[in-house]
Amino acid sequence: MSRAADPKRRRTPWRDNVEAMTVAIVMAVVLKYFIVEAYKIPTGSMQPTLMGNEETGIFDRILVDKLSYHFREPRRFEVVIFKYPLDRSKNFVKRLVGMPDEDFRILNGDVWTRPAGKGDWRVLRRPRSVQEATWKELDPDGREGSASWKPETPESSVWTTDGRSIEARGDGHARFEGHGGGSIMDGYGHGYPPRMLAGMSVRHGRGTNPVGDLRVWGRVRALPGCELVAVDLEEGARRYRLEIPGPAAPTDAAPRIVFENGRAGTDGAPRSASGEPYRLPAGRWIEFGAQNLDDLLEIDIEGDVVCELEVPTADDQRSAAWVRTVGEGADLDELQVARDIYYLPGRGASEWTIPPGHYFMLGDNTQDSSDSREWTLLSLSWRADGDVKQALGNWRPGSPPRPDSNPIEFPGLSPSLTWFRDRWGELHEFPSSSVVSRQQRMDPLVPRELITGRALLVFWPFSPSLGVYRLEWIH
Repeated sequence: MSRAADPKRRRTPWRDNVEAMTVAIVMAVVLKYFIVEAYKIPTGSMQPTLMGNEETGIFDRILVDKLSYHFREPRRFEVVIFKYPLDRSKNFVKRLVGMPDEDFRILNGDVWTRPAGKGDWRVLRRPRSVQEATWKELDPDGREGSASWKPETPESSVWTTDGRSIEARGDGHARFEGHGGGSIMDGYGHGYPPRMLAGMSVRHGRGTNPVGDLRVWGRVRALPGCELVAVDLEEGARRYRLEIPGPAAPTDAAPRIVFENGRAGTDGAPRSASGEPYRLPAGRWIEFGAQNLDDLLEIDIEGDVVCELEVPTADDQRSAAWVRTVGEGADLDELQVARDIYYLPGRGASEWTIPPGHYFMLGDNTQDSSDSREWTLLSLSWRADGDVKQALGNWRPGSPPRPDSNPIEFPGLSPSLTWFRDRWGELHEFPSSSVVSRQQRMDPLVPRELITGRALLVFWPFSPSLGVYRLEWIH
């Protein structure tokens, strides 16, 4: 009798089930620890890229690639998952911005780098996909009947505006007012969906820092007699004009960027640039964009950059935006203005040196992110059983204490107690009177071995009542 026909060796249902369950468990463990894992975003530190808000119940769920970093090193601007160096029981999600063996600084809201200890500083410019993820929209609602754009000249008195649409007839220009007027500031609520923001009681104010890095985009339909459609961007005393020729422009006309006025720090810098010949077609909707980002002006048409001009850094970041037409006019629709992240300096520092094997992390929501700028290591010593014990951990002040405060003191007890969680996640409890020393120092860096994965995809939630539909790749 063959082995296959031996009835004593027949497989039984319970054995099949056990084997299937064992394989499933092994595969789940392998997937979780080596390939892919799902995470929930608990805070708004990466808004608008990733959302997490207790008041509205919106918490992004993301898939994390844990395999790639076994074969390559992390790259600048990737959104990464890592064990928090000051409390390794916690996983953090941030954008990797500072790389090993370089100097890093924050200046005028931008991030800068140079080789460690030498060379000139250069502003860091993000890939287009990262730019699109981090722009913070200033007028996401754009309701009909409101005035996001305000015509300013007598010639443009015949212009009509409705929400984010403009019917421009003849010469003239309109100023963006959808943010409430004045210089564009780093408002906390920028980038949140409007209905989600309405359900939040957090800071909705204008912010305290003017932001010069802006983007204007939308659709334009030029009339046959239109000679020019332009976006004007103000940055302090400077005015930049980003021009797209219309159907009535000369046949050899081309998109052009002109540095119109303002001289501070611009000696010797080019004051204009032109692209290849192009004119807007008459009567057809064309998507366009114009931006000033990280000291680089750009015009894009149908998604392609057609002209750019590098400009020197401006210390004065006060800003505004206009749209302008010359000639018969044009229709503009779905106009939107967004600001860049205005990075705030750290706690007592704005420059850091990153040694080999370490990285510097920033949250996209710089106003509400516990990231490398502020991480502080606390060394706490206390007496216990005749000895002096010491623990190192995250210093996170709070008065009154918050759930993430560290240490937490309970002065109302007798004796008063202190709880302190160390960098390994272990909780220590001791009388507050037994503390013999406290020492703090900045500890901003993440060692390579603590980086565990790369954020890939937001796959949840869906909340129609808040206008939130979260299904997108993470850049």
